[in-house]
Amino acid sequence: MADYQIVSLAEVDDWLGDYPGEMRGITYAIGAEQVALTYRRMPQHTGSKGSYGHRHKTQEELIFVISGKLQCKFGDEIVELGRHQAVRIPPETVRGVWNDEPEDAEIVIVSKRIDDPSGDAETIDGFWSE
Repeated sequence: MADYQIVSLAEVDDWLGDYPGEMRGITYAIGAEQVALTYRRMPQHTGSKGSYGHRHKTQEELIFVISGKLQCKFGDEIVELGRHQAVRIPPETVRGVWNDEPEDAEIVIVSKRIDDPSGDAETIDGFWSE
């Protein structure tokens, strides 16, 4: 038998708790050893705007928009990403995403798998004021 793992999104814990939408870390549920994969569904007016941003010490991130449209803030620049667009964000770049549209946005975030993701991230309070 081949050595592989299958997992459905419904089997993966939602990290957001009471916050609207979903953020599901597929990485650990599927037993990935090298790649980190996260699914996020963002209803209107969810994300980083009016709140904090974050950056990573070592991880670059790739964000791929499955559906919807997002505003993204990278450093001091705000850009829009639409359906089927992707962006590469290098480590140390302060970032945040926001959905201002009435429909949900769905994204996939890809990076390298590390044992302590929270230890690699730094929160930047007041990054994206409204």
